[in-house]
Amino acid sequence: MTRSGSRTTGRPTLAEVARLSGVSPITASRALRGVATVAPELADRVRTAATTLGYVANSAARALASARSHSVVVLIPSLSNQLFIDTLEAIHAVMRPRGLEVLIGNYHYDSAEEENLIRNYLAYQPCGMLLTGFDRSEASLHMLAASAIPCVHMMELGGQASDLAVGFSQFEAGRAAARHLLERGRRRLGFIAAQLDPRVMQRAEGFRQGLREAGLSAPELELLVPEPSSIALGGALFSQMLARAGDVDGLFFCNDDLAQGAILQALREGVAVPQRVAMVGFNDLPASAHMVPRLTSIRTPRAAVGRAAAQALLARLDGKPVATPQHDLGFELMVREST
Repeated sequence: MTRSGSRTTGRPTLAEVARLSGVSPITASRALRGVATVAPELADRVRTAATTLGYVANSAARALASARSHSVVVLIPSLSNQLFIDTLEAIHAVMRPRGLEVLIGNYHYDSAEEENLIRNYLAYQPCGMLLTGFDRSEASLHMLAASAIPCVHMMELGGQASDLAVGFSQFEAGRAAARHLLERGRRRLGFIAAQLDPRVMQRAEGFRQGLREAGLSAPELELLVPEPSSIALGGALFSQMLARAGDVDGLFFCNDDLAQGAILQALREGVAVPQRVAMVGFNDLPASAHMVPRLTSIRTPRAAVGRAAAQALLARLDGKPVATPQHDLGFELMVREST
């Protein structure tokens, strides 16, 4: 078959794909974007034609033609945290049937890096953004406001009254951890945290409030470091805590990996858990239910957050009202052997 392709680039065009597959250009476009309403047999024909021709969609041209792209930007602070992997999987599951491309930006808990990502992605004219939390630079806030694209905030609640948010109360999660340890008869309660992003600090304040309500306060039992959270760091911080306060009898960790490291370090040092010190983690990562002893943790709805946030964004794109602008999905305390 002889073809000329695009007049300017010589590349195969969407029109050629449509002609070869015997469908309209609109149907061909929807099929290649994975829109679920296209009949499977038509979608197969279009994909076969595109493969035969070597066709690759020009997203930039499509965005220029429609004044917006078929892309949704998701900005997260870490790709090494299982929390965000589960959230991303859920977002993809919602967006793909609508033919929307998900562009992922990882800003490594750095607001300046997030600002650069926002600036760069806005140049692609995305149709919407899913953002982690509310804490970002003034320049980022200004760019998002000027772009007027729909945004949904994930993992926490708050912001302006008009903001769409899907998450849970980080503060109440920390408070619940304190109350659980107190109910277990513990009175010298410590908090161990790393990374120290805004959500970690909200948990910290909730934990402190739980202690204050019980007439207790122990700022000397807080060990907060800015390093990235890890199992190795959890073990090291646990040893530091025991050296600092040998009478500590309950610990809340800002992330499960820290708590997992502490359990392993306790085993190495011969510290009985929970008899000597009880431990509570956060996020309920898969390995936590298999530690020895099994780790008590606060289970967060990470997949449900991604799914609900994506659905809220789609509703906004479709011009539909969002029933619950601040969607609180709650959390669950998973009580196991470590307490």
